Amino acid sequence: METLRTGRSGKDGQGHGGAMDLVAGARRVIVAMEHQTKDGASRILKECTLPLTGQSVVHDIVTELCWIRVTVEGLMLTEVAEGMDVAEVQARTDARLLVSPDLRVMTVKS
Repeated sequence: METLRTGRSGKDGQGHGGAMDLVAGARRVIVAMEHQTKDGASRILKECTLPLTGQSVVHDIVTELCWIRVTVEGLMLTEVAEGMDVAEVQARTDARLLVSPDLRVMTVKS
């Protein structure tokens, strides 16, 4: 999952140019996305199935369910949303998640 791919209107294969420019010189890339599709399929996959915008550029993935750090060892679950647990997040994630020994619950400040 060390890749980033973007598109417009949910259509595959569109919108690559702008994202390439964004990730080319970025020091840190955080992907904010929905964890699952409308049909309940995981968006965080074992292997990317779409054209790559950038390879090995993503540092963190944040969804409504959790915060995941991309490490050389794999995807490290560092925070879970309130009311979620590791088992539930893993059940909704295609890729295998490592669990941080410092796992925290996400807090939302208003």
